Amino acid sequence: MPEIPLVPAHWRFPAHPTSVRRARQAVAESLPYGLHSRLGDDLGLLTSELVTNAIRHGACREDEDFIELVLWPADGHYWLAVSDPGTGKPELVRPETDSESGRGLILVDSLATAWTVRPRPTRGTSVIAGLPFRQFG
Repeated sequence: MPEIPLVPAHWRFPAHPTSVRRARQAVAESLPYGLHSRLGDDLGLLTSELVTNAIRHGACREDEDFIELVLWPADGHYWLAVSDPGTGKPELVRPETDSESGRGLILVDSLATAWTVRPRPTRGTSVIAGLPFRQFG
């Protein structure tokens, strides 16, 4: 008999800056008890960066649009997908030294084992990033 996978955690938040903290807290609270704190910190940072980018670059109307998060364990990783209604494709770029923004995907790239951008079947874009949990503990 095959092993039955866990049901992914799923949230929807308004495309508003206050949702970044709420999303980070929701992800942290969904992790199993006893999981090494570094995984929670790294997932929190990934969540903050991806949700911030989705709000800034993927949402059109903060009073109408939503950001969706899905978190699930698979293949020795915790995978986080952050989706927004936008059609743009986030790209990894190196900002100018004195730039005050533009480093979010650099952090994602350095933390995640793998990450990608995928169009959603109906509307929008998802950024998916994975953190290994086998390296902790």
